[in-house]
Amino acid sequence: MKPDIPFVEFPKIARYSREVVVTEKIDGTNGQVYVNDTMTELFAGSRSQWIGPDGDNFGFGRWVAEHKEQLLTLGPGSHFGEWWGAGIQRKYGLQEKRFSLFNTHRWSDASTRPGCCGVVPILWSGPFDQLDVNEVLGKLKDGGSVAAPGFMKPEGIVIFHTAAQWLLKKTLEKDDAPKGQR
Repeated sequence: MKPDIPFVEFPKIARYSREVVVTEKIDGTNGQVYVNDTMTELFAGSRSQWIGPDGDNFGFGRWVAEHKEQLLTLGPGSHFGEWWGAGIQRKYGLQEKRFSLFNTHRWSDASTRPGCCGVVPILWSGPFDQLDVNEVLGKLKDGGSVAAPGFMKPEGIVIFHTAAQWLLKKTLEKDDAPKGQR
């Protein structure tokens, strides 16, 4: 006899020794650009909600509206990144704000992304079991930000495990404290 409840499958387990991509964790605010399937409309979002041109998120909604034609070329779907620079978190010594996309696999080649967008810098890639997190963090701490050369207080790193499709972060300061207690 079978129970009268939905069956829940046990998830597949990703292999440990698969590629990871380590990028610089930029200290700004999360942004999302959503392009509809017909590539005629786009929407701006923060980490937790849709925002309009007059919305918050440090002017991200307005920036998306102003760059609509370029951003539509991202193609259908959600495109996540970091909105950072002047007036946001660490500021990085910049006079302007920037949007850096997270998907390095798709957007690392500058000729494939809109000119108004950057991409988070790749600091290391290779098999997960060969990653030396302390070495990558040490280079970032000693050399400063790769996203904003000359800025000597970078936030940390993000590790993306490609097979598992999960993210981990490690910060240079107060890594043991939850985000709200920093």
